[in-house]
Amino acid sequence: MFNPKSVRFRGPLTSHVEGFWSELYAQGYAPFSAANLLRLVAHLSRWLDDKALLLDDLTPERLAAFTKHRQRKGYTHFLTPLALQPLVAYLRGLGAVPPAPEPVVTPVDHLLREYGDYLGQERGLSESTIRGYSNFAQFFIAELFSDNVRDVGKLTAADVTYFVSRESQRSSVGKTKHTVTELRSLLRYLHVRGLLTRDLSSCVPAVAGWRLASLPKGLEPEEVEKMLGSRDTHTIVGCRDRAVLCLLVRLGLRTGEGARLCLEDFDWHAAELVVRGKGRRDGRLPLPHDVGDFIVAYLHRRPHVEHRAVFLCARAPHRPITPQAISCLAGRALRAVGVSTGSAHVLRHTAATQMLRGGASLAEVGHVLRHQHIATTAIYAKVDLRNLCLLARPWLGGVA
Repeated sequence: MFNPKSVRFRGPLTSHVEGFWSELYAQGYAPFSAANLLRLVAHLSRWLDDKALLLDDLTPERLAAFTKHRQRKGYTHFLTPLALQPLVAYLRGLGAVPPAPEPVVTPVDHLLREYGDYLGQERGLSESTIRGYSNFAQFFIAELFSDNVRDVGKLTAADVTYFVSRESQRSSVGKTKHTVTELRSLLRYLHVRGLLTRDLSSCVPAVAGWRLASLPKGLEPEEVEKMLGSRDTHTIVGCRDRAVLCLLVRLGLRTGEGARLCLEDFDWHAAELVVRGKGRRDGRLPLPHDVGDFIVAYLHRRPHVEHRAVFLCARAPHRPITPQAISCLAGRALRAVGVSTGSAHVLRHTAATQMLRGGASLAEVGHVLRHQHIATTAIYAKVDLRNLCLLARPWLGGVA
C-alpha cells in the first residue's frame, strides 16, 4: 500500500497532501495513478517554493510555466496543464486558489445561449436535443459567417440552398434530414429574434427520402451471442460493456436512455426497470433474466462512488458514461462480429426484429421501443416474414 507521506513535500502545497490524497481515493483513482499525481503535486509545490510563490499565485499562466519547466528538465509525463486539473479542482473547491477566469463571451456565445433558452422554454426540448441544435447553430454560423453575428442579417435563400446542397453531399439521407430540421429551427429563431427580416425556413430544400423506404438492419441471433460473448468479463470494462450491449439488444434502449439509467430505476423484486425516454416520457419495462444477470455482475465490480448512474467511466474520476461513449462501444462491438457499418441503433433494430420473430405484435414492439405513434413501428412490418407470407399470393408458374 502506497504511503503518501513517503513523497517529499515542501512549499505551499504541503498542508494539502492528506486532503488531496483522500480526494483522489474518493474519486476512484487507482493507487498507482494517485501516487503519480501526488508526486506531480510535490514537484509543483517545490517549484512554487523555489520561486517564492503562494497558492494565490497559482494562475493558469503559472501552471503553463510549470509544465514548460518540466519539459525543459526532461520529464516525459504530465507535460500539460491538463494533468494538474484534479489538483486545481480540489483547491478551488476549498477556495485556496483563485477561481477560474471568466470565459470571454462572444456575440456568438450570447446568441447560442439565448437560442438554447428559447428551445428549452418555448419549445420544451430536452437538454441533449438543445445541445445538438446549439452545436449545429454554432457550426452553421461559423461556416457561413466566420463567427460574425452581424453578418447573419445578410443571409439569403441562395445561401440556405447552397449550404443544404453541400452538406447533403457529405452526409447520409438520415443525417441530411436532421440537418434541414435543425436549420429550419434556427432560421425561425433568427427571424423571431429580429436578426433576419424574412423567415427563410420555407427556403430550406426538402430531402428526397421517404418514410418506410429502407429496410431495418439487425443482427442474427448467433451474431448477438457472439457479440455478447466477445466481451472480456474478467475486467470491469468488459462487464460494463456486456451489460450495456445486452440492454440495447434485448430491450432496444437508446444510447441516451442507457446513459440516464440510475440505480433507483431497477425494481429487482418486480423484475422491472424505469426507462427515461425521449420527450421526457418515462416507461416501465420488464427486466429479462439475462439482462439482470449481466447488470448484477457489473454492479459487483462497479466503482464505489457517489454518482447514482448505473454505468460509469472505467477510469477515474468515475463520472457517468455519456451517450456518445455508448454509441462508440456499440460500434466497436459490431465491428468485432464483422458488421462494418452502424452503431447502437443496429442493436435497437435487432431487438425489434427478434421480438417479431418471437411472435410479438407490432403494437407490443412499439410499446417496448417506447414509440409515441404506431406509424413509427410500421417499418418493422417489412421484416415480419411470418405474417408477410400470409399476404403473398401463390406463384402461378406461368410465363407472360
